Amino acid sequence: MSSISAPIGVRAPSSSSRFDELVAVTPPTRDRTVDFLRAFSILVVVLWHWVFSVTHWTAGGTLTMPNPIATVPGLWLATWVLQIMPLFFFIGGFANYVAWNANERKRGSVGGFLTARLRRLVTPIAALIVTWTVIDVTLRSAMPGYTGVLHWGFVVFVPLWFLGVYGAVVCLAPLTLRLHQRAPGRALLGVGLAVATIDVLRFTLRSDVLGFTNGLLVFVFVHQLGYFYGDGTLTRSSRRVHWAITLGSVGALALLTSLAAYPRSMVAMQGEPISNMFPPTACIAVLGSFQAGLALLLRPSLNRWLDRPGPWKAVIAANSVSMTLFTWHMTAYVMAVGVVDLLGGRLLAHPTAEWWAQRPLWLFLPGVFLAGLIAVFARFELASPHRPARCAGAALQTAGRRNR
Repeated sequence: MSSISAPIGVRAPSSSSRFDELVAVTPPTRDRTVDFLRAFSILVVVLWHWVFSVTHWTAGGTLTMPNPIATVPGLWLATWVLQIMPLFFFIGGFANYVAWNANERKRGSVGGFLTARLRRLVTPIAALIVTWTVIDVTLRSAMPGYTGVLHWGFVVFVPLWFLGVYGAVVCLAPLTLRLHQRAPGRALLGVGLAVATIDVLRFTLRSDVLGFTNGLLVFVFVHQLGYFYGDGTLTRSSRRVHWAITLGSVGALALLTSLAAYPRSMVAMQGEPISNMFPPTACIAVLGSFQAGLALLLRPSLNRWLDRPGPWKAVIAANSVSMTLFTWHMTAYVMAVGVVDLLGGRLLAHPTAEWWAQRPLWLFLPGVFLAGLIAVFARFELASPHRPARCAGAALQTAGRRNR
């Protein structure tokens, strides 16, 4: 998750040449799997929202986005891999560990560390909010009776809750990193016990409000696990350890979801009284361990594949605009919905055969709009739009080492 802030120009050849330069200067010590998993996790979230949402208008004139999991037997099992948010926090723990140690070597301040880590989150969010504020104010002035985006299209702000939680975890990083440095095992165990305790109290007292405390702690746990990747503990471990983490986590997840308290799906599912994600339960923490184990098992093969210039160039390009892509993907989706409505198309409220047949459309059409939005708004993600490629190359030389 280390930033590869290669500037994106408006001319494609210039952008391509910058990426070629970054490919050329990437040191062999870089753990390219980290960068791949960061881009992969964001793309999975985007494609899930676009392709696996039964988006339709409610009677009240708002867009709603349930998923089809409850209607397809066994589809819940796919969420154990495709609910990818825990993996993002695991990789985030690696990135923040690396950045923290680099900051300490330079004798930087905690404020400087937090500013550097949060800047790339805050700027794209600000661009989204300002843009939608201008659009909403303009439409309210021009269209009497216009209900506002917060009523009809709150879905465009879906990415913000995730980025807000990640930002909070980053703000806690100076504390959690020090805890890891002093007692890594006890720090991770302590957070894990806190997550489990809150779940027990939540279900005993039947208090979903109490459960929202885990909205932060669950992701702190997975982030804390990422520190063990950053300090080399996990990468120096044997394949047996990686298999033990993976299979042990699958077993724990199977056990938890066999209990009445926890649904089997890792995303909200129609017909279930609770969701493992809202608020997050201990299942999401265990899911993060499972996904971390899978990542470690796949890491040698991924690093070999990413040593090839083509795949590595694609990863660099994707990561250079990853926050813009994530922040604006629901706006692109709503734009696609608007086009379908204008052309007289139907938004189906149930996952029928016709709905499944439309899935390629809901991959292609939002993708067209997102490409345009990235071309306009990617500049806000980049710290310096005119910075030469050699600066990004220097960042590649110092971040994300492979701990062999």
